[in-house]
Amino acid sequence: MGSTLLFKGRICLKPFYHQGSFFTLNSSIFKSSQLPLSARSLCTRDPYPTPGARRTDRRSDAQGGVNKSTFQNREEDFRDGARRGQSSTLRQTPAFPKSVFAAGNAKRTAEIQKRKAALFFQEEEQHGGEPERRTSRGTASLQPPDRPLSAAEWRDLKESRGNAPRFDTRMMCTLFTTAAELNIAKSLLTFVATETGTLSYELLLRYLTLCVRGGHDAEVFDVYEIMRGNFPALDTGASSLFIQSFSRTERWREAISILDEVKKVFTPSPRNYGEIVTAAMLNGDTTTAWALYDEIIDKGLTPHQETWEALFKAAGNPKQEEAMSASEHQERLLGILLYMRDNQIYPQHSLTSTIKAWFERLSGQKWTGSWTSATPKGVCSCCGSQLEAIKLTDEEYQQLKDRVMADIIQGRDVFKKTTPEELESFKAFVKKKPAFDVVVDGLNIANINSDKRLLSETLLAVVSELERQGLTVLVLGRKHMLWPSRSWDRNNMKLIQQKAHCFFTENISEDDPFLLYATLHSGNHCRFVSRDMMRDHKACLPDGASRRLFFKWQRGHQLVVDGFVTAGKRVRFQSIPTYDTIVQTSADSWHVPYDDTEDRSTYEVPQKWLCLTTKH
Repeated sequence: MGSTLLFKGRICLKPFYHQGSFFTLNSSIFKSSQLPLSARSLCTRDPYPTPGARRTDRRSDAQGGVNKSTFQNREEDFRDGARRGQSSTLRQTPAFPKSVFAAGNAKRTAEIQKRKAALFFQEEEQHGGEPERRTSRGTASLQPPDRPLSAAEWRDLKESRGNAPRFDTRMMCTLFTTAAELNIAKSLLTFVATETGTLSYELLLRYLTLCVRGGHDAEVFDVYEIMRGNFPALDTGASSLFIQSFSRTERWREAISILDEVKKVFTPSPRNYGEIVTAAMLNGDTTTAWALYDEIIDKGLTPHQETWEALFKAAGNPKQEEAMSASEHQERLLGILLYMRDNQIYPQHSLTSTIKAWFERLSGQKWTGSWTSATPKGVCSCCGSQLEAIKLTDEEYQQLKDRVMADIIQGRDVFKKTTPEELESFKAFVKKKPAFDVVVDGLNIANINSDKRLLSETLLAVVSELERQGLTVLVLGRKHMLWPSRSWDRNNMKLIQQKAHCFFTENISEDDPFLLYATLHSGNHCRFVSRDMMRDHKACLPDGASRRLFFKWQRGHQLVVDGFVTAGKRVRFQSIPTYDTIVQTSADSWHVPYDDTEDRSTYEVPQKWLCLTTKH
């Protein structure tokens, strides 16, 4: 059968193959170097190039249901590209903040290691070594043209590349990554349609990505009509791109319909929701904005910071409907800050500036915002308020202890880390001993220095410093450390056992569960010494609240040796903060820790604060 389609006022007859999911274009319509994108049929021989890819399907089954076959979108990279305790006498480093948990510390350490590696390779070259050079896989990357090409010119270019397979999709990818002009991409589509009479779904999707990234929303509308008219379903990549583009135009309400179709098959991303929330707030529809925001929270998703920024920025917008009172709106926005507190989320500087501006324009409340930091004792440098202590309450400590015991020490894989006999033996050992003040991860600390001949000497220096401070110390090690060798001096190990209680596990055992057990069993005052950030163990905990509690306890109890251990010099430890780094509030103040750097690792906390105070 034939189908009649309109191309900017022209009629074109073409055969229509439904079962095979492709359509054949009459190539005579493509005579210009650019594809007329108002066409209502750009068609494909394969609408879903990746088997098993996730899609939203508008067809119903016999019972009126929705086809819920899903797949993972292979265009994810392109979609992303289209967007823009008790006090202790422990000797600690006085400079503050110098903590392993301070934002940027991980990156600085990595840069130091990188410089060391560069010096190593430089020395290799000076000694005649030739550094090994990596070569790119396959053929050289395609070079995009600098202007639109005719079909003949595209054909010559393709032939010069040996008629490389997937030339069109690879070239469209190159045009995207090099931010080429839209007209060049249009001419490529014209060439492909002229040569083959078809356009693959994958090629259209890459072209759509280029349009969205370039802000060519009118072109996006045309592609939307084409794909809606020819394909029964859209994959996640296309749906997300259409939501992004429509949300920034007057047609933003249509993005809600696309979102509703996505929800029939899978949970939309926080970004999908956030783009429509932003559009609704900018257009004064606060009811829709907050309804969609509540969906994000109800589904257990974390909103993007851009979404929060839009909600704070639009507050007081004259275009907003009178759907809620000013006090209700204020309560909702303060609820965002409490959500950040409960989930230990740190706003970026841009969002924090927006929060500051919102507070300062609240009518009749006289809020003042200042950029500040905290003293080592946890006092706000601006208003003098005492920040919340990092020490866990008795209730929090017992809750964490129970969770760690159940999910880390006695978890499902516990006997991959030790044996039942060894674990029981250790529990009996700890029960007979006095409560420890410090538990030392012996093997971890011994390896601080790069010279492996000094392992026992390094460990002895750390243990000696702790003993000098009058602390009750437990050293955890492995049995091979007791075998005399160049690394493990017999006399050093004897001295360690005289200065501290020691427990040596089997060589195949993992010592971290033993360290956590001994530290938590000893009480809330007990600290531990290790360079291990415990990320794997924190991940064993069953929920976000337990993981955040573990991280709070870890920051208040983990001692890290500052620098290297040097013979003849006292060992120093990095500072442990006395206050908690979370959003906190009182009757007349808010303190918001914020990210002022892109270098923060997941186990680090910000060092900068926004102080908000009001005068009644």
